[in-house]
Amino acid sequence: MSLTAAFRATKIPRALPPKCGEPAASSSASASGDPPPGAAKSTKAPPPWCVYLIASSRIRRTYVGVTTDFPRRLRQHNGELKGGAKASSAGRPWNLACLVEGFANRSEACEFESKWKIVSRKIARKRTELSMKSVLQHREAALSRVETFMDCSHLKIKWQSS
Repeated sequence: MSLTAAFRATKIPRALPPKCGEPAASSSASASGDPPPGAAKSTKAPPPWCVYLIASSRIRRTYVGVTTDFPRRLRQHNGELKGGAKASSAGRPWNLACLVEGFANRSEACEFESKWKIVSRKIARKRTELSMKSVLQHREAALSRVETFMDCSHLKIKWQSS
């Protein structure tokens, strides 16, 4: 007898236990897994994904990120809540510079964020100008370039004036 034959796993079909807050499955549910007639369907909408650009109010630095809850995420970056990115700790406090909303899912938002960062790195910068305005203009130029090779017609891009 080989070792694999002796310890071969067998799968026992079992129903999973109900999640917290869900009623236990009853025998009146159909075999297809549909809820019984009259049962309320909870169709919770997925959280809206957004890409944000924040600017430091102390140094010439910006940060691009993805989230479903921007106010919470900004508080994390500013050190008010746990969980801010280590890369953003040096620039505290941070202020919103641009918010891009309307992504269908996390994947689309992350792809947009990645392309914005890549294009920002590839575009040549004017090193002589040392103002935050020039850094934001650089990010805006990169965003305009991303818009040319991605379909951004469904997105809402809001720049903050300051």
